[in-house]
Order: sequence, then C-alpha cells, then structure tokens
Amino acid sequence: MPAYSFKALDAQGNHRSGIIDADSVKAARHQLRAQSLIPLEVTPGAKTTLGGPRRLMSTTTLAVWTRQLAGLVSAGLPLERALSSLSDEADSPALAGLMGTLRSEVNAGATFGAALAQHPREFSDIYRAVIAAGEQSGNLGLVLERLADDLEEQQALKSKLMGAALYPGIVSLVALFIVMFLMTYVVPQVAGVFTGTQRALPWLTVAMLSLSELVRVHGWWLLLLALAAGAGVAGLYRQEGPRLTMDAAFLRLPVIGRLARGYNAARFASTLAMLSAAGVPILKALQAAAQTLNNRAMRSDALEALVMVREGAPLASALAQHPRFPGLLAMFARLGEQTGQLPDMLQRAARQLGNDVQRRALQLATLLEPLLIVAMGLVVMLIVLAVLLPIIQMNTWVK
Repeated sequence: MPAYSFKALDAQGNHRSGIIDADSVKAARHQLRAQSLIPLEVTPGAKTTLGGPRRLMSTTTLAVWTRQLAGLVSAGLPLERALSSLSDEADSPALAGLMGTLRSEVNAGATFGAALAQHPREFSDIYRAVIAAGEQSGNLGLVLERLADDLEEQQALKSKLMGAALYPGIVSLVALFIVMFLMTYVVPQVAGVFTGTQRALPWLTVAMLSLSELVRVHGWWLLLLALAAGAGVAGLYRQEGPRLTMDAAFLRLPVIGRLARGYNAARFASTLAMLSAAGVPILKALQAAAQTLNNRAMRSDALEALVMVREGAPLASALAQHPRFPGLLAMFARLGEQTGQLPDMLQRAARQLGNDVQRRALQLATLLEPLLIVAMGLVVMLIVLAVLLPIIQMNTWVK
C-alpha cells in the first residue's frame, strides 16, 4: 500500500503532518476526515520529502536508526511494521517520508536491499550490500545489529580523534591572532617612538620591525598567495596520479603517517569483517572494503591484495605483501583462516587497531598541548624583547 505525506488541521485548528497508508490520494483524504482532520495537502511521500539537496541522515542518525530497526526486527516484528513504527517516531516529516517510502516499496514486494538502493544518497553501497546479504541469509536482525555496532564504533573513533585535535587547534588559532595583533599594532607603535633617534636599534628590534612592515604592507597579498597555493594543491589532490603520490608521502610521515595507516587499516578490517560475517563472498567483500579507504595508496594496496586472493593466495599472505597495512592485520587474518573464524579475528584486529590509534592520538594531543603553549610563549617573548631592548638601551644612554 503506498504511503502519502499529509498536512492537515485538527478540530482545534492546529497543524498536523505525517505519513498515512492508503490506496490513493482520495482514500488518504477520506481516512484523514475519518480521524476528524481537515486535509490541506496530500502527496506521495517519495516525491515531497526526498528531493532536498542534502542528506536526511547524518552518520549518527543512521547509526541510531539502524540500532532501532535491529531491535524491532530481532524482537520478531515484521519489517513492514518496524518501518511503520520508525516512521511514526521520526523527528522530522522528511525522515518520516523516507521511512514511509521504504515501507511502501517493501509492501509492494521489493526486498529491503532493493528499497534502500532507491536512495543511494542516504545509504552507501556497503550498507546496502550488508543488508542484502542479511536478507539472503535470513539473519537480517543479526546483520543489522552488527551494522549498527560498526557504525557506532566508526563514529566513536572519529569523535575521539576530532576531540584530540580540537584543543591544539584552538591553541594554535588563538596564538596566531595574538601574534598578528602584536605584529600589526604593538610593534609599529615602537617603531614610531624610536624613529627620530640617531642610534642603531638592536638587531632583534630591526628584524621584528621589518617583519611587521612586511605583514602590514603585504599581508593581504601573502594571504591571497597562500590561498592560491592551497587551491592549487587541492586541485592536484583531486587528480588520481598526484593524489596517489601525496597519500603515499603522507603515510611516510613520522607520527601522523602511522596514525593514518592505523585508522585506515582499522576501517578496512572492520568493514571486511562485517561483510564476511554477513555471508558476502570474500572477493566482493574485499572490493567493498577497499572502497572505504580514503588513502589512495592503501586503497591501491588493497586492490592488489584482491588480485592476489583471486589468483588463489590466502588473504593473510596477500596483506603481508603490502607493508603499508600493519603486520597485526595480516597476523589476525592468518589466525582467522587457520581457525575458520576469519570475521571474528578481523573484528578483533579492527578493534585493537582502533584502540591503538586512539591511544596514540591522545598521547600526541597531550604532548602537543604544552609544546604549543611553550612555542606561543617563545614567540610572544621575542616580540616583547624586541620592544623592551630599545627602552633598556635608551635608559643606558641617558645614564
């Protein structure tokens, strides 16, 4: 039965909106009147709620929605009724329309995976592949639970990494504003005081005055030059060849490169574990997991490993041939292949790699905080010295 979104007035004159199942627009209006509502607008949900330019579901919203759906399906509720319940509990008419559209497509005989495929902006290829595998295996509730776990773990890892980088970023921004204020306002005032003196100023003061003049006179040009350089690098990064080279160079950085390798490897292992546990063939699972890697160099390595597996090599051996993937991942893959528990071992590897990334990121942030404060103090001290040295020198002349 199709779903229709409606806007109506109740007996008290309040506006009401939502989703209603009916055979036609006329039948939907009749149902609304039977509920003592005055219909103002009744339209098919798919046409009125899903045409916006932005996604309706953020990563957090998708994780919560998947968890709710998994709970309802695991409790034995039919998928159609579960979607109907989620539609009634939706926070916005747009989300309610999306749920109503999915429910209508499932009622019309489509599989849940096929219904999700009609909305690729909301549901990624990997998400749909896992759902389709869960339907085929008859364990949709269990697959939804694992999918919700994976989404929540990824979101938690991203949140912790962003939290670790937030404080150093704020300190750096504040330091930049303070230095710019000192260079463009305080230092020029010193220059005005000592302009008429015939004595030579200290070298630190001369250097600071020259730098201040450069910032005040050519500051906007320097900013435009930096923006142009950034735009040029971004343009190169959008091209496959230069991006592969830059991503490979990024992975070779001393500390950040190791964090990037660990983060990408954790995401790769988690996706591969989830897909293989859902019954997706290993070659398709490798292909999908490789697409989750943001780093093009590691994605290239994953695709090369896919070719080796297709030719008959074990997964552990294929991963071990590419040193960009941590050795821990190949070790757990080997254990999984030997014990027949590859999904569980890959999930353990993903969890251990994710924990290692979090620990290293927090250590780096803890180390950066005092270093940034010390660096900011040194810069301010140099500026203050550049201001005070001429004053001290003038007092010496007077004496």
